[in-house]
Order: sequence, then structure tokens, then C-alpha cells
Amino acid sequence: MKTIGLVGGMSWESTLEYYRIINEHTKERLGGFHSAPLVLYSVDFAEVEAQQHAGRWDDLTRLMTDAAQRVERAGAELLVLCTNTMHKTADDVQKEIRIPILHIVDVTADSVKARSLKRVGLLGTRFTMEQDFYKERLRRRHGLEVLIPEEKEREAIHSILYNELCLGEIKERSKGTFRAIINGLEARGAQGIILGCTEIPLLVSPADYRLPLFDTTTLHARAAVDFALA
Repeated sequence: MKTIGLVGGMSWESTLEYYRIINEHTKERLGGFHSAPLVLYSVDFAEVEAQQHAGRWDDLTRLMTDAAQRVERAGAELLVLCTNTMHKTADDVQKEIRIPILHIVDVTADSVKARSLKRVGLLGTRFTMEQDFYKERLRRRHGLEVLIPEEKEREAIHSILYNELCLGEIKERSKGTFRAIINGLEARGAQGIILGCTEIPLLVSPADYRLPLFDTTTLHARAAVDFALA
């Protein structure tokens, strides 16, 4: 099994889920006492969050590149960025390392297409929902139609992510907010919903919805194990 490299800390709550899912899936695949060989480098999310909201994406690319290179030097044979939003930097980071990045958009899109769906709703940070790096990869590389919530709904999601979930706070009223937004996307024709922030599954469970919900954290983590065992 190849050594999996993780760049985490964005936030540490979701990185904890990556570690758990990767090791659970490794045990499913290999049985017995098996767990995954991996290297984790965890960044300070306070620095990342400040630079995101200041629009300092060049600085963030340098930060992600440095983290990725540290993981590579530590012996990782593939790289997982434990975050949706910071995949904005993934193509630039890939140019600076030799090991492959397992892209969260591609993993998620493969799962969507396996269900023969064509039109999906996308939830995430404002950066993920509004900028092109995520939506356009879904559209151009995978041929999917992408719907995003209305502006006030995007503001609500972004606030819940940064002011609650990234701080480890789970609130029932926020579950209701997400439910209303997901129901609205379904009414607009979404055939499935991409939970495009690794914190959202801390609040929203796919088991609670009739519409298929694509948990990017779980999909990405399990795909890392499958890639490492291929």
C-alpha cells in the first residue's frame, strides 16, 4: 500500500474525519489489524482563513506548496488536500511536486456520474460556490450542470461554515437552514447535491435526505485508500 500524504488543518475537525475514514476503509479493504501508512502536515487555519478573506491566494498557493513539499519529503506517494476550497491552488501545487494530487472534484464527479446524474447543486464556502475553479472543473472536465444557491443563501452557508462548523459548533437551526437550501435546489432541478466543504458532513447527513447527497470528505478519503492500494 502506498503512503498517503495529507495536508490538513482546514479545519482540524474535518481532518480528523479524513484520518478516521481512511483507516476504517483500509481495514475494510485489508482486514485484520491493518491501518493506513500516511503522513499528515497540518497548517494553522487562522492564517489560512485570514488570507482567504483578504483574497491573498498567491500567498495561500505558496503555503499549500510548502506543506505539500514537506509531505512529499516525508515519504508520501500521493497527496490529499483535506479541503475543498484550497483546491483552488491544486493545479499550481501539482507543478511543484512529483507525487500526484488526488483531486477532490474529480473523485466527487466520478461518484455523481456513477449515479447517471447530470445536474447537481453545489454547497460550500462562497469561494467554492462563486469562483470558477470548482464549478468549471465539474462542467468542462466532467460535463455536469451545476446549480448554486441564491446570494442570501450563499451568505448563510458561508457564515455557518466559518462561524460555527470550523469552530466545532453544531446547531440545530443551521441544520434547518441547510435543509431549506437543499430543498430549494431540488425544486430548481438539482438531481443531487455536492457537499462541497469538508465541514458540511459534520452537520448534514445524506441519510436524512431523499435526494442523493455527495459527501466529499468521505468520497475523497475512501478514494485515497483505493488509489493507494491500486
